[in-house]
Amino acid sequence: MSALVRQDVIAAAEMVVVKVGSRVLAGPDGSLDDARVASIADQIAVEQKAGRRIVLVSSGAVAAGLGRLGWTKRPTNVAQLQAAAAVGQSRLIESYNRALAPHGLNAAQVLLTAEDLRDRTRYLNVRNTLLALFRAGAVPIINENDTVAVDELQISFGDNDRLAALVTNLLRAPLLVLLSDVEGVYDRPPTEPGAEVIETVTDLAAARDELVHDSAKSGIQLGTGGMASKLRAAGIAAAAGENVIIAAGRRPEVITDILAGKEVGTLILAEGRSVDSRRRWIGWSAHPGGKLLLDAGARAAIVGQGRSLLAVGIQSAEGAFTKGDVVSLCGPEGDEFARGLINYDAAEVTKIAGHPTGRIAELLGHCPYDEVIHRDNLVLLG
Repeated sequence: MSALVRQDVIAAAEMVVVKVGSRVLAGPDGSLDDARVASIADQIAVEQKAGRRIVLVSSGAVAAGLGRLGWTKRPTNVAQLQAAAAVGQSRLIESYNRALAPHGLNAAQVLLTAEDLRDRTRYLNVRNTLLALFRAGAVPIINENDTVAVDELQISFGDNDRLAALVTNLLRAPLLVLLSDVEGVYDRPPTEPGAEVIETVTDLAAARDELVHDSAKSGIQLGTGGMASKLRAAGIAAAAGENVIIAAGRRPEVITDILAGKEVGTLILAEGRSVDSRRRWIGWSAHPGGKLLLDAGARAAIVGQGRSLLAVGIQSAEGAFTKGDVVSLCGPEGDEFARGLINYDAAEVTKIAGHPTGRIAELLGHCPYDEVIHRDNLVLLG
């Protein structure tokens, strides 16, 4: 049955986001492995010519920079990391371009910061650019703009796994492939006897809680992510209605085999129906301007009954948000479970918190909205 489900997922994946990490692209000395880059590019070219649209989210700029600069260790200083990324990014894109050229394809470099996806206008501009690159027959190759994003290297997106998930949501791509240095999600620590890769995950929450087992690697530490990072990224994509496959990036022809429907890696199934583009931005790309602490009844009404948020269910508000900002909704214990576009500013919410809708006009002098956040502008995070 799992094989049939996988084949259905692959058949529907006309657009695919593939993320490849630093550990996959680096050679034994920590520098960029051009042969590995060429293998990835060759597989993407074949799929692109067969009619799929492939976006590649590629780490490796720092690794490429280390090799070009002659550095033998990944620095810990942010400025040096940014210098390595600046030198290495051109080296990385050159390698992809050389590998794609024999196929008649161009590598299109797209460098992003978190703000590019948090701002709604820039978010849409990125989407339009990527779609234009498809029409031009190019292969978009996306990376964090490490040279200006101080947080990356302690990271603004969190890591390139999260970036890949946000790009998947941005494009509404049906499939995200995360190429790692392990075969997939294991049913126990992979060093234990009898450990096996789980073919299909249907309960991602359980996988995050119980099955996060990073394989310890010796040598140069190149990447910032691990299996926990990949499962968090998978949660972003799955919650928006997309499927995810985690597999070993060093496996020969891994992309080809995955897109042929072979049982490679771990398939994480989408959670429910696909979410529209606007809600994807609200739930996962926009940066919350504040947060609301809700009582148990309000949380239950939103999660269990699909209700809007009313003032009576709000216990307190934090942040200097204004009307139209995205805010986090947190339960009584402080755990974030949803995000939404707010109809009132922070001062107004503080005044009406805990009061019934009928008192809003009395407390504020007007009542433009019955709902603090309308259900249509609210996204559950899963």
